[in-house]
Amino acid sequence: MANSIKTAQFLLESRLGDAAYGSPQACFDLGIAYSCGTGGVDIDLIEAHKWFNLAALAGSEQGQQMRAEIAEEMTAREIAEAQRQARAWIVAASPRAA
Repeated sequence: MANSIKTAQFLLESRLGDAAYGSPQACFDLGIAYSCGTGGVDIDLIEAHKWFNLAALAGSEQGQQMRAEIAEEMTAREIAEAQRQARAWIVAASPRAA
Protein backbone atom coordinates (compact mmCIF):
# COMPACT_ATOMS: atom_id res chain seq x y z
CA MET A 1 0.00 0.00 0.00
CA ALA A 2 2.77 2.47 0.91
CA ASN A 3 4.54 1.76 -2.40
CA SER A 4 1.30 2.44 -4.27
CA ILE A 5 0.94 5.82 -2.56
CA LYS A 6 4.58 6.69 -3.29
CA THR A 7 4.17 5.67 -6.93
CA ALA A 8 1.02 7.77 -7.30
CA GLN A 9 2.67 10.75 -5.62
CA PHE A 10 5.76 10.48 -7.84
CA LEU A 11 3.63 10.17 -10.98
CA LEU A 12 1.58 13.24 -10.12
CA GLU A 13 4.52 15.38 -9.03
CA SER A 14 6.61 14.46 -12.05
CA ARG A 15 3.86 15.48 -14.48
CA LEU A 16 2.49 18.55 -12.65
CA GLY A 17 5.66 20.55 -13.23
CA ASP A 18 5.51 19.97 -16.97
CA ALA A 19 1.77 20.61 -17.01
CA ALA A 20 2.36 23.99 -15.38
CA TYR A 21 4.49 24.88 -18.42
CA GLY A 22 1.65 23.91 -20.76
CA SER A 23 2.86 20.48 -21.84
CA PRO A 24 -0.06 18.77 -23.59
CA GLN A 25 1.56 15.35 -23.00
CA ALA A 26 1.89 15.98 -19.26
CA CYS A 27 -1.76 17.07 -19.08
CA PHE A 28 -2.79 14.00 -21.08
CA ASP A 29 -0.74 11.73 -18.81
CA LEU A 30 -2.45 13.21 -15.74
CA GLY A 31 -5.84 12.67 -17.39
CA ILE A 32 -4.96 9.03 -18.01
CA ALA A 33 -3.76 8.61 -14.43
CA TYR A 34 -7.01 9.95 -12.99
CA SER A 35 -9.28 8.15 -15.46
CA CYS A 36 -7.62 4.73 -15.15
CA GLY A 37 -6.02 4.75 -11.71
CA THR A 38 -2.52 4.52 -13.20
CA GLY A 39 0.22 4.04 -10.64
CA GLY A 40 -2.22 3.82 -7.75
CA VAL A 41 -3.81 7.22 -8.38
CA ASP A 42 -7.43 7.30 -7.20
CA ILE A 43 -9.86 7.36 -10.11
CA ASP A 44 -11.50 10.81 -10.31
CA LEU A 45 -13.40 11.60 -13.51
CA ILE A 46 -13.70 15.31 -12.71
CA GLU A 47 -9.93 15.57 -12.31
CA ALA A 48 -9.41 13.41 -15.43
CA HIS A 49 -11.74 15.61 -17.50
CA LYS A 50 -9.91 18.71 -16.26
CA TRP A 51 -6.55 17.35 -17.43
CA PHE A 52 -7.89 16.05 -20.76
CA ASN A 53 -9.49 19.47 -21.30
CA LEU A 54 -6.17 21.21 -20.61
CA ALA A 55 -4.40 18.78 -22.97
CA ALA A 56 -7.02 19.48 -25.65
CA LEU A 57 -6.63 23.23 -25.20
CA ALA A 58 -2.88 22.78 -25.70
CA GLY A 59 -3.53 21.02 -29.01
CA SER A 60 -3.71 17.34 -28.07
CA GLU A 61 -6.11 15.40 -30.29
CA GLN A 62 -5.86 12.45 -27.88
CA GLY A 63 -6.91 14.83 -25.10
CA GLN A 64 -9.97 15.84 -27.12
CA GLN A 65 -10.92 12.23 -27.73
CA MET A 66 -10.48 11.14 -24.11
CA ARG A 67 -12.32 14.20 -22.80
CA ALA A 68 -15.29 13.27 -24.98
CA GLU A 69 -15.12 9.62 -23.88
CA ILE A 70 -15.18 10.27 -20.16
CA ALA A 71 -17.77 13.05 -20.52
CA GLU A 72 -20.21 10.30 -21.50
CA GLU A 73 -19.80 8.83 -18.00
CA MET A 74 -20.25 12.15 -16.18
CA THR A 75 -23.18 14.34 -15.18
CA ALA A 76 -23.53 17.88 -16.52
CA ARG A 77 -22.68 19.16 -13.03
CA GLU A 78 -19.47 17.10 -12.94
CA ILE A 79 -18.44 18.37 -16.37
CA ALA A 80 -19.11 21.97 -15.31
CA GLU A 81 -16.96 21.46 -12.20
CA ALA A 82 -14.14 19.97 -14.30
CA GLN A 83 -14.30 22.96 -16.63
CA ARG A 84 -14.23 25.36 -13.67
CA GLN A 85 -11.17 23.59 -12.30
CA ALA A 86 -9.45 23.74 -15.71
CA ARG A 87 -10.05 27.50 -15.89
CA ALA A 88 -8.70 27.91 -12.35
CA TRP A 89 -5.57 25.91 -13.29
CA ILE A 90 -4.98 28.14 -16.33
CA VAL A 91 -5.25 31.28 -14.20
CA ALA A 92 -2.98 29.85 -11.49
CA ALA A 93 -0.38 28.60 -13.98
CA SER A 94 -0.29 31.81 -16.02
CA PRO A 95 2.69 34.05 -15.38
CA ARG A 96 1.69 37.21 -13.57
CA ALA A 97 2.13 40.49 -15.40
CA ALA A 98 4.54 42.85 -13.69
